[in-house]
Amino acid sequence: VQILAYMDGTPKVEETELKPRVGFLYPILTHNISVFINATQERDSGQYMCTVNVVDDITSTGKNVGVINLTVLVPPAIPTCQLHGNPTVGANVTLSCSSRKGKPSPTYQWQRTPPTLQVFFPPAQDQARGTLKLTNLSLEMSGLYVCKAENQAGFEECSIVLEV
Repeated sequence: VQILAYMDGTPKVEETELKPRVGFLYPILTHNISVFINATQERDSGQYMCTVNVVDDITSTGKNVGVINLTVLVPPAIPTCQLHGNPTVGANVTLSCSSRKGKPSPTYQWQRTPPTLQVFFPPAQDQARGTLKLTNLSLEMSGLYVCKAENQAGFEECSIVLEV
């Protein structure tokens, strides 16, 4: 995307889907050509380059370019919780939790809710894959299990009832 700033204060933006959402933060006469992007989208991520060209100034060659990388964060989508295996006494089951989007990739944390609050750690829980392995099931392990998918942009939860 090319955004051109002229000293008369008129921004010129290439004809792209970004054009209606971008503008200059300050009047051009301040010589600050910072831009804003409204309603940011994941596809706005990328490298942005600022080039300042001064007419008839040959001394600024190579010093007139600034580059910034923009990463638009995306909160996790509501995850899906699933039970894998047969929840009978003495058996092993796996609870899985998966969010179809999120940038960066979300981490997952399982927790059994009160009245028997329980927090899980590796190796039973895999925070990257969203799985929780429960072994040698007993009746006391029945309850509501909640998975939290989280990244820097936010979090979402899902839950599953385990009836042993």
